[in-house]
Amino acid sequence: MRKAGSESRLKRVVALGALLLLAGFAVAGPTGLLAWSENAAALDQREAEIAKLSAKRDALRNRVMLLDPEAADPDLASELVRDQLGVMREDEVVITLEDE
Repeated sequence: MRKAGSESRLKRVVALGALLLLAGFAVAGPTGLLAWSENAAALDQREAEIAKLSAKRDALRNRVMLLDPEAADPDLASELVRDQLGVMREDEVVITLEDE
């Protein structure tokens, strides 16, 4: 009889230990309550990076459209030729602007 009582008690202790372990993971685990703020900050950082890259992609898409061989923008073509080949007339002045 005594053995059955101690076996039942052992089962309760093991079950309580398992519940405490699960509760610990729910609070302090990698996806627990304490990690939510870190995950939210990482999400905000990634969203800002995505917005920055999307703006850069849109700017490049616009530049590609302006360089379409069928109807290239003459100002952009002139700018690229001057930049790539270093061609300028004697009466021109070059003003350089720092890129961000």
